[in-house]
Amino acid sequence: MTLMTRQQYIESLRKLNLNVYMFGERVENPVDHPMIKPSMNSVAMTYEMAQQPEYEDLMTAVSNLTGNKVNRFTHLHQSTEDLVKKVKMQRMLGQKTASCFQRCVGLDAANAIYSTAFEVDQAYGTNYFENFKKYWTMIQENDYTVDGAMTDPKGDRSLGPSEQNDPDLYLRVVERRKDGVVVRGAKVHQTGIVNSHEVVVMPTISLKDKDKDYAIAFSVPSDTEGIIIIYGRQSCDTRKLEEDADIDLGNKNFGGHEALMIFEDVFVPNERIFLNGETDFAGMLVERFAGYHRQSYGGCKVGVGDVLIGAAALAAEYNGAQKASHIKDKLIEMTHLNETIYSCGIACSAEGCPTAAGNYLIDMLLANVCKQNVTRFPYEISRLSEDIAGGLMVTMPSEKDLRDPVLGKYIEKYLQGAAPVPTENRMRILRLIENMTLGTAAVGYRTESMHGAGSPQAQRIMISRQSDLEQKKQLAKNIAGIDDNK
Repeated sequence: MTLMTRQQYIESLRKLNLNVYMFGERVENPVDHPMIKPSMNSVAMTYEMAQQPEYEDLMTAVSNLTGNKVNRFTHLHQSTEDLVKKVKMQRMLGQKTASCFQRCVGLDAANAIYSTAFEVDQAYGTNYFENFKKYWTMIQENDYTVDGAMTDPKGDRSLGPSEQNDPDLYLRVVERRKDGVVVRGAKVHQTGIVNSHEVVVMPTISLKDKDKDYAIAFSVPSDTEGIIIIYGRQSCDTRKLEEDADIDLGNKNFGGHEALMIFEDVFVPNERIFLNGETDFAGMLVERFAGYHRQSYGGCKVGVGDVLIGAAALAAEYNGAQKASHIKDKLIEMTHLNETIYSCGIACSAEGCPTAAGNYLIDMLLANVCKQNVTRFPYEISRLSEDIAGGLMVTMPSEKDLRDPVLGKYIEKYLQGAAPVPTENRMRILRLIENMTLGTAAVGYRTESMHGAGSPQAQRIMISRQSDLEQKKQLAKNIAGIDDNK
């Protein structure tokens, strides 16, 4: 098998024995759980679209490892064209789901580990590159969804990993065996882990020599013994548990999720280890992963933004305000901001270059500029959509009130907007905007735009490192006729 169908993907999740908790209770059947299922549907869309001929060019690629056609979410980028297609694919999927489709982190982790493992082997004579190639060939052949795990809890941010009062606040090796290692710790903000077959773990920061036990990168199946998954809460999430929930969900079919993942003395065999104590390469791995993932936001957040802009335009029509000049101007501004993000995603891809391992790396400066824009522009797009929607978005009665035989006629009468638009349609579009800006989808759009792939300050640090001020100063000296040798 190289490409799974949507149904094969769903059935493959049923075979997993995940240790998932929600609201203090074990979730016996994550696949059919009403709070989890919409996020599974989002991932399933990456399989469904890969089967459709009209999307084949964006959704699939030819593997450099096997020569077979693979889902692009398992592909190791072989050109700048691959990098560009990745961003276009992510925008398209954002448009289809209006949410996070959860496979980007694993893809970005794979490309970062592939090139870093190669360079570690060159420096130390290790076998990490071969380990990873064999592992990723298995991922491609099975078309698995891979969760990428980087962010540690971090505890006291003023202290390094080995300086913490509790050494487990950064994931670490606690035992070394001939056949592998045992790790302990946790990873936070785990996007899509409940919908993933595998998890790839990386360090979260650059490390010093004293932090060797924390310089560990590896993979394990997501249902490995010792892994505990605690499902994260989202705003308005329990609406999904309501009987016959529809209108009030905003986005009934799709969603995303995050979780806290505990590694309680998990064994990792040698063949699944890709970094083990080489602290001088931890920073490279972190920066490359962050660069790829910041590129990703130039696609996925733009696709979701397209849906939000469309929803705002519909809200204006349903309110009868679409001809107002200030409404038109706000929609123009939303489009301008959204396309600016996309431009950076395409630019950092087009300016990519090959690594020593042969896969392609994005332009790091432009990728960080892309993500810096993402920390700001979706917030303004959201604000403008809420402005256009009006206050009814957050004061509207429930769907049960609309369906009530006594109350329904009053809601139909007094929440009517511009004729002949049905009141229900107006309610649906307002709930969609609420969902995307304040509700469960805000995790994959609004708030994640700030903190996903690193905080705003993380990008500013990288922009500073990549900006080459000395070269720019020399350009100015050349124009001004300044010769420091005189």
